[in-house]
Amino acid sequence: MSLVKEFKEFAVKGNVMDMAVGVIIGAAFGKIVSSLVADVVMPPIGVLIGGVDFTNLAITIKEVAGTAPAVVISYGKFIQTMIDFTIIAFIIFMVVRFINTLKKKAEAAPAAPTKDQELLTEIRDLLKK
Repeated sequence: MSLVKEFKEFAVKGNVMDMAVGVIIGAAFGKIVSSLVADVVMPPIGVLIGGVDFTNLAITIKEVAGTAPAVVISYGKFIQTMIDFTIIAFIIFMVVRFINTLKKKAEAAPAAPTKDQELLTEIRDLLKK
């Protein structure tokens, strides 16, 4: 089997295409969630905690020496990333929980039998007698 033919078979398999679509949609959804956190959720939280911004917190290990930049541990960025992750995870949890609630409601209500089914049930019951 030629390399080109083998690659073509691999690339057009359903699983690969599904995965590609999932990655693209996931990236777009990630941008939506990031915007939600940065532009909608974090401003009120920033007001509540007094406008504290952790991103500037750092420990300088070695000062600037000539043309060499300073060696810095930016632990504030890590703290801010952890806070963002926690908020994003909670929002995703709430969305999934809401969707699961809707699914349970849809599954809980069984469909009423149609007129045809009712008629067939009556005929079956009459035949049993």
